Amino acid sequence: MRTARPDEAAALAALSRPFVRSGALRERPVSLYAAHAADFLVLRAPDGTLDGCVGLRAYPADPEEGRERAGVVYNFCVAAHRQGSGAGAGLLRAVLATAHAQSLDALFTATTGGAGLFLRYGFTPTTAHRAPRPWAESLDPRRGARVLVRTW
Repeated sequence: MRTARPDEAAALAALSRPFVRSGALRERPVSLYAAHAADFLVLRAPDGTLDGCVGLRAYPADPEEGRERAGVVYNFCVAAHRQGSGAGAGLLRAVLATAHAQSLDALFTATTGGAGLFLRYGFTPTTAHRAPRPWAESLDPRRGARVLVRTW
């Protein structure tokens, strides 16, 4: 696993596309992947293709609103042929370690899926009101995503 490079933006978009079509992920333009490549940890296959990715964006504390320094896990996906192999768990462990190394107090995510992997790794249901405001305001309530948090 390693941090994505801006020149992998098209590959990140391609890996995400099946999840966008299913409604599990929001569509993001290739330019966003390029601009925020440093947010992404990627899992590469031996042939160089991407088998998985997960984004982590950190937000500063907002003492006026009682919000601690937090991060958001986003665009978490694993190629179909790698699902069930532990690849997702490996990506999640890596993003948790990165969040801990960045001294984040809380880590949020939103999922339209069953959330089993997140729950196994200590995430619990919460409300978007606890999350960083810019991210919480970007959530589309029509998607019916569950918001989860993990604290240390």
